[in-house]
Amino acid sequence: MGTLTNGRTTIPYDNWHAPHLDWRKAGKTDLDPILKECVILAAAPDAQNHPHHSIPDGTRMIAISDDKDPESPVLYMSRAEISKFFDGVVNGEFDEFRASEDELEAAAATT
Repeated sequence: MGTLTNGRTTIPYDNWHAPHLDWRKAGKTDLDPILKECVILAAAPDAQNHPHHSIPDGTRMIAISDDKDPESPVLYMSRAEISKFFDGVVNGEFDEFRASEDELEAAAATT
């Protein structure tokens, strides 16, 4: 069994497609009960026989999923790829996708 944490509280959690990983979500999310509408990340096993030639064996990988459903698909990215994406987020390149305050309040009201 893996886990899911927001940095303050940890609960048992497993994704059927990537069992036994320790998943992390944003610390801004509540855990009483845990808010089930978040992107989650986990350190994944190193790449082996990856289908894309640019991912050699031994590349450190990150698993990305959605915690609403433990059977949600899992996307695997190299740490270099996810780091480039995070840089774009920090630099505001994806601000157009952020929820408005009204959307955040509505989401909080449904949990």
